[in-house]
Amino acid sequence: MASDTSALLTTERLHLALLPPDAAWRVLEYHEANRDHFGPVSPERPANFFSVTYWRTRLAQDREDFRHDVSLRLLLLPRERPLGSAPVIGNLSLTNIRRGPLQSADLGYALDHRYEGRGLMTEALRAVCDYAFGVMRLHRLHANHLPENLKSAAVLKRLGFTVEGYARSFLLIDGRWRDHVLTARVAPDDTPEPR
Repeated sequence: MASDTSALLTTERLHLALLPPDAAWRVLEYHEANRDHFGPVSPERPANFFSVTYWRTRLAQDREDFRHDVSLRLLLLPRERPLGSAPVIGNLSLTNIRRGPLQSADLGYALDHRYEGRGLMTEALRAVCDYAFGVMRLHRLHANHLPENLKSAAVLKRLGFTVEGYARSFLLIDGRWRDHVLTARVAPDDTPEPR
């Protein structure tokens, strides 16, 4: 069991955690199990993406990035299993955290194909949005999805994201420039603090 495994957030059915580098094999198993599922909708990955070495380094970097307020990358683990050995069933991230007058971040997420249709991603994202707007004091979250990804569109709508635009040739995915629907959510009752 990893000595520094702890959940940043806990929901009814999930732990959302920053896993330590020695949990790299669990993250790799998740990506291997979803290689065909995620591949057609993911940007190009590093050559060593499907290796324990890559994930060891990446998990260490994720902790540093969180400590420096650059990004927050969490892994979803079923709550009924011990945290130190539970399988990874999803991931979500707040990246490109921008402070100053923007106070915003980009939201990304993915769920193991074997766990879809149970409301788990909605549950996880609701907790992360609350954390982002509360503890992190962010004002705005952006989330983009492929036009044909109706499941993702439905999840974002349930969480209060609104469509703000359509970006042509937005992201290089699977060797092609793909259009994306641009959505965002603003913090509820967000009043700037007095100077």
